Amino acid sequence: MNGVDGYTPEVPLNFKGTKPKTHSIRITDKISFNPNHPFLRDFEFLSSLLDPTQHVAKQTIPSPNMLFLRGKNVAECYQDNEGKFISDLVQTYQDAIKAFYDKGCRYLQLDDTSWATFFSEEGVSGLKELGYSTEKLLAIFEYLLNESIKNKPEDMLITMHICRGNFRSTYFGSGGYEAAAETIFGRLKVDGLFLEYDDERSGGFDPLKYVTRSDLFIVLGLITSKSPELEPKEYIKSRIQEATKHIPLEQLRLSPQCGFASTEEGNILTEQEQWNKLKHVVEIAEEVWG
Repeated sequence: MNGVDGYTPEVPLNFKGTKPKTHSIRITDKISFNPNHPFLRDFEFLSSLLDPTQHVAKQTIPSPNMLFLRGKNVAECYQDNEGKFISDLVQTYQDAIKAFYDKGCRYLQLDDTSWATFFSEEGVSGLKELGYSTEKLLAIFEYLLNESIKNKPEDMLITMHICRGNFRSTYFGSGGYEAAAETIFGRLKVDGLFLEYDDERSGGFDPLKYVTRSDLFIVLGLITSKSPELEPKEYIKSRIQEATKHIPLEQLRLSPQCGFASTEEGNILTEQEQWNKLKHVVEIAEEVWG
């Protein structure tokens, strides 16, 4: 995007048990969407390979909250003017969404690791160092996301994936959804939520009680993409059944908890093991939902 540059920070993201590349982004000037963005070309390439009557090409991009949290107040033009930064960020994403739609995209997913900041004491402590209370940043995140997608066309699906990190089968965040549940499940205007639920780091299903919309689908990430072992089918079915205490089965979906390659290094699985995982998801989904 215009006004955003890559750079090498002194400290990389804190993944557990491994060290990722020391690379990040910062805002150096007024931000705006670049109509020559390479993701648009990527989407066109993928679309050219598909029969649109049989398959839907899904595009994933970082959430606006990611840029807000990682790049805030670096450019001189945004110093002491958070409102202007937020306004430009919203416009940038509205322009991006329209650009993807004009290229034929009807399924867009916002990938977002920034929500994990609210889920642990370590994350909340980091927010305080940035000068934010939990309540203030939740309000900013809610506004940023809802305003960014508010002009989406009726025939476009926009979902959000909440991630706790996925690098070489490791992670950087832990904690359940409780601290942000009322905002995430009750006030965001996305069409669906992809949630990590593959181990105890993600907590239980109780926060799903805050879902207030019958048209919001919840995708349970019960199948891990971090290891090749296939989870017992009956165990996954029992977890899905447990979730129905809070959400009707028809609103639930099943997926891996995250992708297999958040970075080019990928997770510690072979290509065949990845295909096995995807086949496992499909088989269980067909048995549960028919």
